[in-house]
Order: sequence, then structure tokens, then C-alpha cells
Amino acid sequence: MEAFNSVSGTAVPLLLDDINTDQIAPADRNHGHNANHKAMLFRRWKESDPNFVLNRPQYQEPRILVAKDNFACGSSRESAVWCMAANGIRCVVARSIADIFKENCLRNGLLAIELPTDKAVLLEEKVTSVDGAKSFTVDLPSQTITCPDGTKIEFDIRPAEKMALIEGLDDIGITLKHQADIEAFEAKMKKNRPWLQKAAAHQ
Repeated sequence: MEAFNSVSGTAVPLLLDDINTDQIAPADRNHGHNANHKAMLFRRWKESDPNFVLNRPQYQEPRILVAKDNFACGSSRESAVWCMAANGIRCVVARSIADIFKENCLRNGLLAIELPTDKAVLLEEKVTSVDGAKSFTVDLPSQTITCPDGTKIEFDIRPAEKMALIEGLDDIGITLKHQADIEAFEAKMKKNRPWLQKAAAHQ
């Protein structure tokens, strides 16, 4: 998994509620895992609306996506995250984000940030006013979003999730961080309860 420390670049204002994963990554039954995830991102909206935000010249190299409430609701398709990564998006910021999508982001090295209403409104205003002309920076170690005018917006994240992203660890990698403790426990069990080892060998 690619580690996440910080990202700087264009912030895209997709200021809608209830954007679902089918809209983010329309199903492509003809290609499955070989699908073009870069082209798939919001494909139906791109094709039907020439003025859709990701069709505009200033948003052709997105790094941060800003939405409103209940972002990425709907089915649990992991391709919604793959599509964003394929387009260079490393961070999603919204007022609320579906839990399954947040987990998928964590497993794929994307940072998903939920902001309370007051901070969300401030960021949305900054992103809209800049209109893709200047860069925003999201820094995970300091847990801040820095706007082009220097305004800093702090965000919360669980310590375990922060560690996993900064160190680039998936579930297996997190488990292996405790390999020495696991091996010590196994050795202790083998010594104190040898009959368990024999029972396991006969299964």
C-alpha cells in the first residue's frame, strides 16, 4: 500500500449530498478487474454534462475532492477508491462519508476526512473561490488542511488509522508490526500448554 504523508494540488468542489458509489464508479461488466479505472470515474456524469466539474480544464489534475454529506453511500464497491487513485486523487473531504468507503480508502492509501459543519463550510468557500487556480495542502502528521491564503483547518483522525496511512500498512502489515509479541506468545503457550500443540497437530 502506498504511504500517505501529505498531498498538495487542485481541490475539486463536488458540493453535493448523497453521492453514491455507482455514480463514482459506474459498473463495467465487460471489463471487471481489467476496467479502465481512470476513465470510469464519474463516467456517466462526464459523458452527459460537458460542464461537469471534472470536465473543466482547471480540474484535469485533481488531488483533493471536496463533497458534502453522506459521500460514497450505496454499495461497497472498492473500485470507487481505485477510480479516484487512478485519477490522482489522494484525499477526500466531506461533512460525512460512508463507513465502508472510508475503510476502502484506508486499505488503499487514500485519506478520508470528515469535517464538522463550520469547518466544512469554510473549506467549501475557499475551494469554490479559488476555482482550481491555486493549490491546497493536506498534511496528515499535523492533521491540517492549508488553504492558498494560509488559512489552516484542523481535522481529526483515529491514531491507528493515522499510523497505518503514514507507514503504508494494510491489515497484514499492521499485524506484522506485532510479530515479535505474537511469536513470544506462541512460545509461551508451547511451553506452558504443550498438549495444545499436540492437539493442533492431529487436526
